[in-house]
Amino acid sequence: MNRRRMLRTCLSLSLLLAACVSPAFAELTEEEQASVDQAVVRALEYLSDQQEPSGAWKTNSFGESTAATSLAVMAYMAAGHLPGEGPYGQQIEQGIRWVIQHQEENGMLVHKRSHGPMYSHGISTLMLAEAAGMMGEADAPDVRRALERAIKLILEAQGVSKDQRHAGGWRYQVDSRDSDLSVTAWQVLALRAAKDIGCDVPAESIDLAVEYVKRCSVRDLNGFGYQPGSGQTQTLTGTGITALEVCGEHHAAESVGGADWLLQRPLDYGSNYYFYGVYYTGVGMFKMGGDYASQTQQHLVNLLLPKQEVDGSWESPHGGERGIGRVYSTSLAVLALTIDYRYLPIYQR
Repeated sequence: MNRRRMLRTCLSLSLLLAACVSPAFAELTEEEQASVDQAVVRALEYLSDQQEPSGAWKTNSFGESTAATSLAVMAYMAAGHLPGEGPYGQQIEQGIRWVIQHQEENGMLVHKRSHGPMYSHGISTLMLAEAAGMMGEADAPDVRRALERAIKLILEAQGVSKDQRHAGGWRYQVDSRDSDLSVTAWQVLALRAAKDIGCDVPAESIDLAVEYVKRCSVRDLNGFGYQPGSGQTQTLTGTGITALEVCGEHHAAESVGGADWLLQRPLDYGSNYYFYGVYYTGVGMFKMGGDYASQTQQHLVNLLLPKQEVDGSWESPHGGERGIGRVYSTSLAVLALTIDYRYLPIYQR
């Protein structure tokens, strides 16, 4: 059995074990689950048609994009597809190689500079960490080297001198002297995923990130805001919960307060950064478990399935996200709908 097939077997066993120890999340009816599975199949067919000959996927705003490519690759892997195997194996490999080819000298994973390259870098670093154990022997060393360089840059960016309010987090640029929860969460996910496969990530870095995320919790622990002192939103509350849970802060007071708030004020189709919220509320509440997970799963299925387009894509209702394009929104929708598949290592509890 080769390494990739061994990984597939391990992930399948993890799925069976998780189903045994966490029945509260598996509350969709057979008909609902079949509808979810079919929606995922249609979405992956759409993404397949959108891949460029180069191996990249595009955003409407910036053309070929390391972030969009990484989200699409993770969508395939979250649905159980492996690099180099099956109907999408070659496309997944091409996407991963394209991302690595666009790593800059300092380790930054970005194709075209924008006002916020650390977004793209965090997303792409997470993808490489998730894919590293799935690659064939020819590509595995290149993925590992690119990942280690990318992690080094994340740690350097965290080490930039900042005041206490922003210490431990990340912002748009490597040398930014402030932080925000949105950028920080992608770096946290990347660090945690990399640490899980043996990359050198100091515990102190995780601890500092946790402290920053907790400072973004609003008064009375009713959710999370963009920066310390900001008001809460559904999307950012899911983001904060996800970051703390991934860092091992299971059921922290800030997360429990935010999750309770989310159950009372769930994400809706009119929410700002809706698909961003679909992803982060899905992952965060899944990791909280119990009713938090089961109610959010049902809610997201009810939100997403009626909005899927005939071609299998999803389109954001808001201008900011709509401008990024359907590859972005479709990939995030798939990532949310496949959490219960548990194929991505970051989805394991």
